[in-house]
Amino acid sequence: MAITTNDFEYLRFLVRNKSGIALESDKQYLTETRLMPIVRQEGIGTVEQLLAAMRREQPSGRLHTMVTEAFATKETYFFRDTFVFEALEKLVLPDIINNKRSLAIWSAACSSGQEPYTIAMILAETFPFTENRTVKIIASDFSKGILDRARKGNYTRVEISRGLSSCLQKKYFQKQGLTWQIKNNIRKKVEFRNINLLEVWPPLPDMDVIFLRNVLIYFDINNRKMILDKVLRVLKPGGWLFVGTAETPNRLNSHFEQIRHGGAVIYRRKMYGANCSDG
Repeated sequence: MAITTNDFEYLRFLVRNKSGIALESDKQYLTETRLMPIVRQEGIGTVEQLLAAMRREQPSGRLHTMVTEAFATKETYFFRDTFVFEALEKLVLPDIINNKRSLAIWSAACSSGQEPYTIAMILAETFPFTENRTVKIIASDFSKGILDRARKGNYTRVEISRGLSSCLQKKYFQKQGLTWQIKNNIRKKVEFRNINLLEVWPPLPDMDVIFLRNVLIYFDINNRKMILDKVLRVLKPGGWLFVGTAETPNRLNSHFEQIRHGGAVIYRRKMYGANCSDG
């Protein structure tokens, strides 16, 4: 039985308030799919009973957090959209590395960690001399649960088979029972942080590259603008921004120029015209 309209509106408000994700009115059918795993895990009985329990709980409570995270899209895999990482390897990293001895990259919605670990593997494979330089890879997500998994760097056979060549699997992973553990020489390169893009950001180093892929599309236009304004405050002039194929920051912020490389569209912060607005 589908949940009531009132229950769905309650969910929409909760998810948007805690994560900024805008559930469209025609997405009511997703509710049972996303929430039934929580119902089973908690032994609650039905989705309706889960929502009733949430109404009795404090907004910062465990059920609220679990439900909010259930609606966050976690689809990711190693080298997702190969052309993006080809642009990183062939255009972006040489541009930065040839001109300075330090490098700072932020994967701003890292989910279970495949994106930042992909970046670390590219550096190890193509730019091994950066071992002697100051390199910082920060990975963040608003979900503490998914960050715990990312930190462990432990993946199923299906997960390491998506996007990874057999050579990279052998070189950077070791089998542990039925799963595969990413080796410490890659795992230690990534620093994971719990950051909600809609809230006040903690202090971050000035970034050369920011990955913000397939994130903005889930927010309303005001939150997209707000996030891009914050990006400008941490992305260096001349720094590079990767977004999803359906996302176009130029329509929301005039401080980026669009650059194409192969099948990738990248955005570079202009060298002038900083945005100094607070938020």
